[in-house]
Amino acid sequence: MEKQVLTDYDMKFLQIAYEEAKVGFDEGGCPIGSVLARGDELIAQGRNQRVQGGDPIAHGEMDCLRKAGRQKSYRGMTLYTSLSPCMMCSGTIVQFGITRVVVGENKNFGGNEDFLRERDVEVIVVNDQDCIDLMKKFITEKPALWAEDIAEDDV
Repeated sequence: MEKQVLTDYDMKFLQIAYEEAKVGFDEGGCPIGSVLARGDELIAQGRNQRVQGGDPIAHGEMDCLRKAGRQKSYRGMTLYTSLSPCMMCSGTIVQFGITRVVVGENKNFGGNEDFLRERDVEVIVVNDQDCIDLMKKFITEKPALWAEDIAEDDV
C-alpha cells in the first residue's frame, strides 16, 4: 500500500472540521464536524445538528453535504470529518462518489473505513489529538446522548 500524504490544506480543512465539532459541542450537540473540498478549494463545512435541529440524520457529514448543495460531480473531492463516519454517512460518501476521506480520529468510534476502502475510497486516519480529546470529553460527559447518536440503547 502506498504511503498516504497529507497536504497543508488537508491539515487546514481538518482543523476547520474540528472547529465545527467544537461549536457543536458548545451548542450542546454531538461534536462532529465536516468539510467538503475540491483540492484546496473549500466547498462547504458543517457539524452534527441532531440535537440543535431535532433531525436524526443531521450528522456532521450530512450537514456539510447539505450545505454544499447540488454538485455536478463529487469525484475528486475530499470529505474531512472529525470522527470516523458511521454507516449512513459512509453509504452517502459511496453513493455520491466522493473519492477521498480524511478522518480526524477513530479511537473513540471505529467507523466504516474498511467499507469505504473496499469501494475504492481513499481513507486517511489522522488520529488528531484535539479530535480524540473532544470526543472523549463528550462521551464521558453525555453518554446517553452519545448512545442516541450512534443508535445504541440508552446507557
